[in-house]
Amino acid sequence: MRKVNGRARGGVAGVAIGLALWAVGVAAHAQSPIIPGVYTCTDAKGRKLTSDRPIPECTDREQKVLNPSGTVRAKVGPTLTPMEKAEQEQKEKREIEERNKTLDERRRDRALLTRYPNKEVHDGERREALAQITVVIQAAKNRLTELARQRVAIDEEMEFYKKDPIKAPAYVRRQLEENIQSQTVQKRFIDEQESEIRRVNVRFDDELTRLRQLWTLNTPAR
Repeated sequence: MRKVNGRARGGVAGVAIGLALWAVGVAAHAQSPIIPGVYTCTDAKGRKLTSDRPIPECTDREQKVLNPSGTVRAKVGPTLTPMEKAEQEQKEKREIEERNKTLDERRRDRALLTRYPNKEVHDGERREALAQITVVIQAAKNRLTELARQRVAIDEEMEFYKKDPIKAPAYVRRQLEENIQSQTVQKRFIDEQESEIRRVNVRFDDELTRLRQLWTLNTPAR
């Protein structure tokens, strides 16, 4: 068997690696659409190369595509590794999300200005929203008052069975249980509506803060 010295083996390995890298570059560019024109770039060795298709030696750098007149028609970016491509996609996704967020904020601002051209209109809508909740709360309080009166009558009837409530008629015990449950429901409902009042006020306060900025920006300079 013929022996191969270290230098020969190193040379063969270098050629193999170079061919493998060239093949990767060619395969990567083969997957991309070829833009008609003259491709030009400067490779890692400082050589200026031109071709009628993507140049494998410049897969790691930008290539320019020239028109017949010599002007730049397009630029082809470097071929990305899977990790670099994933990072690039994430970056583009974040940029799109930021743009969409900015557009949404602008749409909301325009809608706010259209709905509330001045503070008087905004204050009026706040009063109306709070008044509606107040009416609902008052109705619940009226119902609580009625239930309290009913409870007095029930308690008077239960007084006869104070020593042994189990002997009270079933309909009286049922009325007592329903009264207690109804009062609990009404009290919980009132608490929820009072929380709604706080939520509405917070919402209008936040809107007013933003509206003051928008009104200032949209006030014509004297």
